[in-house]
Amino acid sequence: MSDGDHERNGHEKVPSRQRRRFPGISSRAYEHPADRSALVALRKLSGFDTVFKALSGLLPERSLRLLFLSDSVRVSDAQFAHLNDMLRDACYILDLEKVPPMYVNQDPQPNAMCIGLDDPIIVVTTGLVELLDEEEMRSVIGHEVGHALSGHAVYRTILLFLTNLAVRVAWIPLGNLAIMAIVTALREWFRKSELSADRAGLLAGQDLQASMRALMKIAGGNHLHEMNVDAFLEQAEEYEAAGDLRDSVLKILNVLPRTHPFTAVRAAELKKWAESRDHQRIMDGHYPRREADKDTSVSDSFRQSAASYAGDVKNSKDPLMKLVSDIAGGAGDLGGRVRRGFGGFTGGAPKDGGAGADSSGAGRAPREDRSEDEDADGRD
Repeated sequence: MSDGDHERNGHEKVPSRQRRRFPGISSRAYEHPADRSALVALRKLSGFDTVFKALSGLLPERSLRLLFLSDSVRVSDAQFAHLNDMLRDACYILDLEKVPPMYVNQDPQPNAMCIGLDDPIIVVTTGLVELLDEEEMRSVIGHEVGHALSGHAVYRTILLFLTNLAVRVAWIPLGNLAIMAIVTALREWFRKSELSADRAGLLAGQDLQASMRALMKIAGGNHLHEMNVDAFLEQAEEYEAAGDLRDSVLKILNVLPRTHPFTAVRAAELKKWAESRDHQRIMDGHYPRREADKDTSVSDSFRQSAASYAGDVKNSKDPLMKLVSDIAGGAGDLGGRVRRGFGGFTGGAPKDGGAGADSSGAGRAPREDRSEDEDADGRD
């Protein structure tokens, strides 16, 4: 897209602070592997556009547009001009061809969303506008622009449709269970799409500390002088590693009904990606282009997704994930840890004097626990 095209689409105001721009960037550049594989597969489906436009017609999307138009404030040069500049800034950097309309909705709860399939709109609440400073807000608006560029409204549309359908067929034996199984899988994809959009927000704002502060404020409110980014990230590490197998199960149960990952976890995931080679390559100008999206291999995308999940399991400090990794690796002390019960899955060293030893004392040689350095070597 030429600079003249950008001016015609409302991009004539470029950022006051110089930021790197990514012409023609594909959303595949920043999408989480699990999110990317799902989107690639959906885009390859024959009749994809027709089906989901039909689904969209079954949902109150048009009604929502009219509602926001009539009962919220549309961002423009005349209204919330600073937000309008940030929106055009984010679209310019991520090379989104058409700037989506954005509305400010009166709601004390800090929130933002991107809705719509063909013509997405962005909505931010007054609670969010009042909570965040300029650079923090840039990251959030970039997050929503990332949703628009990826087409994540597809997830939201299917989720709403299937959730409504589940309510209607709840009386049918096993019918509701089948639909809710699909909804659970879609929620997992949706959670990964939020991690993707966080990355888009970082690419748009190009200020990691601002992105961290925004997430921290969403979790703890407008008390920045009482909070610390490093301590907030330590919470995420403690959340992942603390407890035993019981806590691992509780984590799963807590996250299953959610469409968004927990905020501290999002901050840790974003920091990890910001320090990765993938992010650095994008900043150096080496990223997949949109024109190559049609040639993307579904099987390659799913392999990357599987490798990502396998890497998460291997490098996780969560007791359940360590157990899964141990089973996959044929851990010698697994039998002893099972006999000791849930308390044996805290990640600590065996207490019975020898990994894999049976009650008579005879058994295999003890297995040494991996050191933190060895774990770190396995991380990307």
